[in-house]
Amino acid sequence: MQKEYNSEEEFLKNYNPDEFEKLSMTTDIIIFSVSNKEQNNYRKLGEKSLSVLLVKRNDYPFKDMWCLPGGFLDVKNETLDEAASRILTLETNIHDIYIEQLYTFSDINRDPRMRVVSTSYMALIDKNRLKDKLSCNASWFDISYTEDDNNIDVVLNNGNEIITFKIKKTLKELTTDRYKYTIAANDKLAFDHPLVIVSGLSRLKNKLEYTDIVFNMMPEYFTLGELQQVYEVILGKELLDPAFRRIIANKVVKTSKVQTGGGHRPSALFKYKKKI
Repeated sequence: MQKEYNSEEEFLKNYNPDEFEKLSMTTDIIIFSVSNKEQNNYRKLGEKSLSVLLVKRNDYPFKDMWCLPGGFLDVKNETLDEAASRILTLETNIHDIYIEQLYTFSDINRDPRMRVVSTSYMALIDKNRLKDKLSCNASWFDISYTEDDNNIDVVLNNGNEIITFKIKKTLKELTTDRYKYTIAANDKLAFDHPLVIVSGLSRLKNKLEYTDIVFNMMPEYFTLGELQQVYEVILGKELLDPAFRRIIANKVVKTSKVQTGGGHRPSALFKYKKKI
């Protein structure tokens, strides 16, 4: 129990830091990418895939299991934002990309070592446009998932290894359609990172509606078909052309450029309409 003090001055003079319970802070970073799949039919618009960057752990706990890039905050010397940038570079060798805070995970038993609270970060990029070479223990996993009113089933595949997990959904607030997520099954992901990934997917889908985050991974010039594919692969569903055009009407501007080649008719190229 913390000792009681009679004044601020008395507290600052006499308090013992050991009177306060300790916890550790970490950051975990979700890097999502939407990029072209390899294909043999040059006449067809390249299909897009959604992927997430994972790293393989070298140490216990969860040695040799996959996880999101993450690590401990240097409490005395850095902010959470600084820690996230440092850890991302250290674990993946990715530099200078925009990341933003997603959510803080504070379940009591989320880390077997001690009480650890983690603030997660998220970014959306095009992995094919990265100039950095990934660290040897980092790998991109394509994401496929199915969702109903009760569960989310996720499959991650990097071409050599498959990771599956199931998340149970429990409705928290009827009026806001908010859910609580719990891990129902998980075979190869460390810590509570299935929850972090699903939370990131949910946030990413929501942000498509009210932000321009999708343009962080688009080239300067693109066709509307390419942009629509990006929306569809993130949302996990096809969009009718009229509905899609309404979504992006105020976000893009048509240019005088056209896309040629590839065995199909020339297509008008658009670019992001930056806010002034």
